[in-house]
Amino acid sequence: MFGNWRIGSVNGALLAAYFIPTWTLVAFNIMVAPVHGLYERPSVAVALFLSDHLQMAGMDTVRAAWLLALGRLTVVAFFAIYLALLCIPRIRKNGGSDEALGIALAIGSLISFASMIMASKVGEMAALRLHATELLLLLGAAIVVVIERPAAAPKIAQKPVEATPPLGLEQAELLHNR
Repeated sequence: MFGNWRIGSVNGALLAAYFIPTWTLVAFNIMVAPVHGLYERPSVAVALFLSDHLQMAGMDTVRAAWLLALGRLTVVAFFAIYLALLCIPRIRKNGGSDEALGIALAIGSLISFASMIMASKVGEMAALRLHATELLLLLGAAIVVVIERPAAAPKIAQKPVEATPPLGLEQAELLHNR
């Protein structure tokens, strides 16, 4: 059953199994209560950086929280698209689902890297470890996807197709063609 699965496909599916529920829950908490959701552990570094270094007011903090939630939901959506495409064997073998995985990895890496930098600036060590771990997971998967290419389709030599005689209506009505 798993004879035609690539390592990158399995790795991407495992990443999606982690990021879809985790980041959906974090984004949902931010959407329900933006300030409270922003000050929970997965996003506390962003909240502290926004309030301490950028000195954002209340409504600006809410907008930044919603933007963070939107980014996380975008990553979740691309991971879900990747899993849906992964279920189709023809697309999985050809590597057609790698684009959705690549977009999810790129946006997720950007969010995790920015969150990690913000956590290091505000001195939040637990958040720093969380974001560094997520960033390493995403970058490791990106390396596997870049290095492992899908298997090339086998070259099958086909017999040349014999030309069929043209139809009667397609023939020219010249004297030398009779």
